[in-house]
Order: sequence, then structure tokens, then C-alpha cells
Amino acid sequence: MSVIHRVAKNTGILYARMAITFIISMYSTRLILTALGASDFGLFAVVGGLISMLGFLNSSMAAATQRFMSFAQGAGDLEKVKRIFNMSTLLHWGIAILVFFLLEGAGYFFFNGVLNIAPDRIGVAKIIYQFMVVSTLFTVISVPYEAVITSHENMMVYAILGIIEAVLKLGIALYITYSAQDHLVAYGFLMAALSIFILILRRMYCHRYYAECVLKLRHYYDKPLLKEMSGFAGWSFLGSSSSMLANYGIGPVLNIFFGTLINAASAIAGQLGGILSVFSNTLLAALVPTLTKSEGAGNRAFMLKSSLLGCKLSFFLLALFFLPASIEMPLLLKIWIKNVPHFTVIFCTLSLLKTLIEQLYTPLISAIKAVGNIKAFEISHSILNLAPILTAIVLFNLNLEPYYLHLSFLFFTVLSGVNTVYFAKLTCGLNVDRYLKEVFMRALVSFSIIFCLVYLVSINLGSIYIKFIVTFSANFIFSALVYWFIGFTKAEKEKLRELFQIILLKVGLRPSYKQN
Repeated sequence: MSVIHRVAKNTGILYARMAITFIISMYSTRLILTALGASDFGLFAVVGGLISMLGFLNSSMAAATQRFMSFAQGAGDLEKVKRIFNMSTLLHWGIAILVFFLLEGAGYFFFNGVLNIAPDRIGVAKIIYQFMVVSTLFTVISVPYEAVITSHENMMVYAILGIIEAVLKLGIALYITYSAQDHLVAYGFLMAALSIFILILRRMYCHRYYAECVLKLRHYYDKPLLKEMSGFAGWSFLGSSSSMLANYGIGPVLNIFFGTLINAASAIAGQLGGILSVFSNTLLAALVPTLTKSEGAGNRAFMLKSSLLGCKLSFFLLALFFLPASIEMPLLLKIWIKNVPHFTVIFCTLSLLKTLIEQLYTPLISAIKAVGNIKAFEISHSILNLAPILTAIVLFNLNLEPYYLHLSFLFFTVLSGVNTVYFAKLTCGLNVDRYLKEVFMRALVSFSIIFCLVYLVSINLGSIYIKFIVTFSANFIFSALVYWFIGFTKAEKEKLRELFQIILLKVGLRPSYKQN
């Protein structure tokens, strides 16, 4: 199976998963917000915010292990893959113990003067926090198994597990809607239990179907490999944990200065941004294993070319939904959530814009990690991850509005992009002029043209619902035309034509060639 064929197949599977989970997640969030109320929903976003980071932490840490596995698979070394799996398991047990003590220590300070929580809900908040600690531990020790599935590019299993998780989350939302128990405690417990259940399923599958998933720590013990992986995982964890702390820090900082109602608005913005970013991250999930295997096989030119195309496609896919969503944000939120908390519209818009900018350089981070020299990059990246929170604290002490936190994130996201391009040049040999011409400028020009066209269409319409439908429809039409004629290079169009032909053949819309 060719690389393009494999990426096309995996992308198709992941987009089917995305479509199903997107619809379920949107409805589940509405049920949960209604059942909990804005105050308890904001409280869960602060104290139980760890649960929303479990997927991020899991994926980030799995990427480090997957890098070694995919690299070895690209070189065709099965025995090394087995050693990598065993050393990764040993490594992550150590990380789990460290994380446990860190979280328990942090919890003591959170509930003794840091968080702004009503006295009658402190007990509930502490219970939820412990649920999250347990879930985090299971997440960390199961990282090697997710890395195995991803490195094998088995996106069907990944998709099935994602759909099961989304359906069970809907079941949880329905249960707490009609439950007589404390809704917040029930929600926290069931979300933690769901996280553990999915991780157990993943481990059972890997042990049954993948030969390298055999735990023989003594037999496969490799001290030099463990040292190399520890160094890579340590620096990778620094970057991941700083990003995680920054994302989680949004809740406590807003809570300390403004209370739980503002937390609800920020949590909605985070969920909307996470849902829409799936459209671009789906492509990245299918692309990253190919990048690492290409580097492992010594084909860096192909790896860089794929990274640049990934930057552009990720941006275009998210922009496809960002433009109409940003223009029609008040109506979109009104349809999705009945009672929209104050500041939700501006929080959502700024959060989506931050995510959109990230697409221009996120695949380059995967390229840097594929090469493996990440120490200096992760240090600088971590500083830029944490800077928005520290900046916002200063701004809030000057009595500025809550949305300045998201403006701070937006500013440092741009700086992170510049930093990533610099290290991609230093580590991978990226041609910066080529990146600016083929990715940045084409993306910026395309985005600007489409935004102007869609905005001009939207302002001349009367009925809000007709305006909503026409805006989304016009955006898709303008995007398709502008992306094709301006966004992509001639060589990229040829690759996309080949990709479309493969997809059409797979779904039976284009007959295969037959000789007369």
C-alpha cells in the first residue's frame, strides 16, 4: 500500500469517527450544562479540569513513545520495537508515581486558600479531584499501548474506541439529567470510571493482537535505550506538561479573579475549540506516523515535504469551520446552549483563532520530534506555553477584563509559531523561504479573501436563520475555489488529485480501469 493510499484510508476512517463523535459531543455538552447549571459546570471545569487534559496528556506522552516505535518500524527492526515497548512501560510507571505525588501536593494548596469555591461545595470539589488523580494515573501507565496502536496506523481501532467513548459520555449525560444524586459528584465519578474503562480496553487489544506487547522487563532490559528514551520523554514531557498546565491554569486564574460563572464561559470556549480542532487534528493523527517512519528510513526530504503540506491542510480544514463560526458565533451558541454565559462569544472567538494559528506550525513540531533533538526546543516551547498565564495574572491585577487572558494566549501562540519555524530550520533543515511562500503566505491570502467574501454575503441577509445557512454554504463554496486556485501549489494539486482518485475508488464512485 502506497503512502498516499495509506494516509487516505486512515484519514477517511478518522473523519467518519469525527463526524459521529462531533454530533454526540455537541448534544452531550448541552445536556451536561443544563443538568449541572452554570456554577457547577464552572466548578467542574476548575477542579475536574484534569479530566479534559487526560486525552491531551495521553496523546502528548504517547507521541514520545510512538516516535521511537515508528522510527524502529521504519528501519524494520522488530526486536528493537519490543525493547522499546518494555522500556516505555517501565518509564511510564515511574512517571505515574511522580505525577501522583505532584497532584496530591498541588491539591493541598488548591483547597487551602487558592481556589474561589463556595464553602458548601468544597467537600464535593475534593472528591472530584481525587477521581481525576486516579484517572490520570491510569492514563499515564497506558501510554505505551496507545503508542503501539498509533505507530501501527491502526486507525480503525482508534476510531471504534473513540465512538464507544462518545456514546458512553452521552449515556452519562442522560443519567445525571434524571439522577437524584448530587449531579456533580455523579458526573465526576462516571467520567473517571469511563476513562479507566477505555484504557483497559486499549491494553487488552494490544496484548492480544501485537507481538511486541509482551512484558518481559528483565529479558528486554536495555539501559542505553532506557536512558535515551528517558531523555526524550523527559524533555517531551516538559513541553507537554507546560502546555497542560497553561490550559488548566485558565480555570484557576479566572476563578480567583472572577468566580465560577466566568469559568463556565471559558469551559464552553475550550470545548468548542477542542471539537473544531478535531477537524485538523484528524489529518495530523494520520500523518505523524508516516513522518516518523520516513525519518527512520532516512527520507528526510519526503518528511519535510509532508510536514509543509500538513501545515497547510490543517489550517485550511479548521478555517473551513472557523470563518462561519466566528461570524455567526452568537446564533451558533444560542442554538447549541440555551443560556449563554457572559463573555462566552468573545472567549470562543479568541480560542478558535488561537487554535487556527497553531495549525500553521503544529506539523513542524512533529517533524522536529521525528529527528529527535528536542532539548532546546522543548525548553523554549515550555516558556512560551506558560507565559500567557503569568502575563494574564499581571493584567488582571491591573483590573482588566477576563478576555485579556485569551488575548495573552493569542499573542504567545504567534511567538510559538516563530520559535517552531526557527527550530525546524535548525534541526530538520527546513527552508524558511519555502515555508513562508508555500504555507504562510498562501494560507494568509486565502483566508483573507474568503473572510471578505463570506462577510459581504452575510451582512446583506435579513433573517438570522437564512443568514446562518447561507453563510455556511457560501463559505464552503468560496473555500473550495480559493484553496484550489490560490492555496495549493501545482505539485500539491497533483498529489491531491491522486488522493481524491483513491478515495473515489474506495467508495465506489469511480470505476477502476479495465482493458477492452
